[in-house]
Amino acid sequence: MRCYYDLHIHSVLSPCGDRDMTPGNIAGMARLCGLDIIALTDHNACGNCQALMQAGRQHDLTVLPGMELCTAEEIHVVCLFAALEGALGFEKEVAARRPSIPNRPDIFGEQLLLDAQDNLVGTEPSLLLAAASLSLEEVLPLARRFGGTAFPAHIDRDSYSVPAALGDIPPLGFPAAEITAEGDVSGLTARYPAIRDIPLLLNSDAHYLHQLPDAAAWLELEDPTPEAIIAALDGRLPFRWGRSRDEG
Repeated sequence: MRCYYDLHIHSVLSPCGDRDMTPGNIAGMARLCGLDIIALTDHNACGNCQALMQAGRQHDLTVLPGMELCTAEEIHVVCLFAALEGALGFEKEVAARRPSIPNRPDIFGEQLLLDAQDNLVGTEPSLLLAAASLSLEEVLPLARRFGGTAFPAHIDRDSYSVPAALGDIPPLGFPAAEITAEGDVSGLTARYPAIRDIPLLLNSDAHYLHQLPDAAAWLELEDPTPEAIIAALDGRLPFRWGRSRDEG
């Protein structure tokens, strides 16, 4: 079955996320865009994942819980999980390694916790943008420990990416990588041999509703359950992938 996806979306829990990025709005817009699978990946936190998973069920969406982790090297890594319990366990480990810096909403933005009906249920007092004391090499094993997987985010950008921090993409063992819509696949694979034989996932990194993409990038799986999606992205299950409706 071919499923259209966006696996890198931020909500109002991310201080840089727009106030319209509520669970209900994200789920509704994703369905209007023709997406089948989405993931919520707020900065260093999973607090709105349950609400979006509940909202997603109302729109026949598969919602993977996750986060965009900022490593000690200030590299962003997308971490995804098959179940909410795994995501929350991973979040607890990350929270223990985040610096204790109070958020300044007037400077960084609010960090709002909502329910599936978009009601405010709380706020996150600690700044979520700060780097955790987890190295890049530690992230994938830790995600797998909680039933998930991980891949480096937006490798074609000049900030918070593996090349920006390390000057190269060494063979780190990640089963996939993410590039943006502006990323040059042929140029990137020519420059970085380590990504030539892995899926290059196209995600939006949406912080605003209008940034959610129309259905284009796809995964093709026999059984597109959350468990099968994670197994495929983790390299344990064969699948096909493409970046436009015309591919494949």
